[in-house]
Amino acid sequence: MVDTLRAEKPYRIGIIGDKSSLVPFWELFANLGNERVLGQLGLVALALHDKAPVGERFSATLNLPVHAGWRDMLAAHPELNMVIETTGQQPLIQDLRLGLPPTVSLVERAAASFFLRLLSSDQMWVACKVDLMHTQTLLKNVIDQLKEEIVLTDRNGLVLDCNKALMDRLGVSKSEVTGRHVRDVFHLPETPSGNDNGGVSPLEQALATLQPSEATLPQVDDNGRMHYVREYFYPILDDAGAVTSLLCIRRDITNRTQMELRLQQSERLASIGEMSTYIAHEIRNPLFAISGFANQLLREAQDEKAREKLGIIVAESRRLDGILKSILTFARPSESAPGLADINGIVRDTMDLMGMACENQSIQPILALTKDIPLVKADPELIKQCLINLVKNAVEAMPSGGLLTVRTGLAPSHVILEVEDTGVGIPPEMRDKVFSPFFSTKGKGSGLGLAMIKKVLDDLGGTVDLTSIPGEGTRVSLLLPPHLAVAKAEATG
Repeated sequence: MVDTLRAEKPYRIGIIGDKSSLVPFWELFANLGNERVLGQLGLVALALHDKAPVGERFSATLNLPVHAGWRDMLAAHPELNMVIETTGQQPLIQDLRLGLPPTVSLVERAAASFFLRLLSSDQMWVACKVDLMHTQTLLKNVIDQLKEEIVLTDRNGLVLDCNKALMDRLGVSKSEVTGRHVRDVFHLPETPSGNDNGGVSPLEQALATLQPSEATLPQVDDNGRMHYVREYFYPILDDAGAVTSLLCIRRDITNRTQMELRLQQSERLASIGEMSTYIAHEIRNPLFAISGFANQLLREAQDEKAREKLGIIVAESRRLDGILKSILTFARPSESAPGLADINGIVRDTMDLMGMACENQSIQPILALTKDIPLVKADPELIKQCLINLVKNAVEAMPSGGLLTVRTGLAPSHVILEVEDTGVGIPPEMRDKVFSPFFSTKGKGSGLGLAMIKKVLDDLGGTVDLTSIPGEGTRVSLLLPPHLAVAKAEATG
């Protein structure tokens, strides 16, 4: 029975009536939209009761042949299997019931009006559905092209939908993201620190204030690299002002933040350089006199306690002079001698020099040197000093011993020199400060080691890359410009 009901039967329909009844009836057909819909209905011909010449067209839109009566219409169109009566006149209906053959179904005016209105509603629904699907596809394509990660959640923060950027970063499908809390997919901490909302999560702030909230959060990826992300939370409210859902956007602003930090550091270094040069020169003159007189008194003193105190003065004077030299070296432009540096040779010489310090702290040095790497266009002494500073930092980060790996390699446009330790690592909140002058995590020294390295690399046209995972270790990579063959050709030409 079900299959019989579902079976498609082609209908060939004739309409019976007069002009007064067909005009409002035809308006229902016109409201259905277009000729495609009329073709689906299977309209074939008209039969009029009032006077009308045979073969006349009822109207320009109703392009159907007109017959003088329904019997003429059936004779001219034997394929008809349904007629629709539009007048509602009982004599005509009775005549049709008695005269129509069994193969032709009769649909009276009331039933026809009902089904036509139903069809009109169905066509409108289909049109709306098509428009909605088109709009939905367009919106999805636009959102999926954005680099920002976009997530729609319910009022409890559970993911309802997301765009392609988020799925690509997580490496999962949408079904695996749906239902998870936005904290999991955005890696939001329960009690964030270091953001610009006073330590309050922007998610909680948006829910509490019912206002958009945003914050910049530092995050460390699985490889120990620092990222800065800007996260936005927009509560979506109903008419009563209650939160129904949340629109969450996550944008990686690491490159922009790095450029801003470099600009700030350049301005800070310029001011520090001018001030440091002036102060160092002013201090060195009286320091020279203090050190000279202290040395003379030390040679002449006979009392052991006096000699001990004078020795402290001389030692501290020398230490202060060393700090002043570091400040002056940092403040002045790098006066590196032009030359070519053999990175592998510098690593071997430096590790021979630092081997005793590693052995004393139970540190195992590992050299992973790549053969046949090009020379570096730089002063070998400057590169050696940078490497010594990095090795010293690594040794100090492993007071209980560990592994110290120095490796070299070749990138598409740089020679790589890396120093990696298995020490305590650097906390995320200190990651931005390690290249700042006079900043130290060890409580001693001038804090100019990494700042000097960065300055040297900037002058050479290279870069410094730092990755660190607290409790696992730190890796500092120097990307140095290679000596190109074209440079040699130009020089000899």
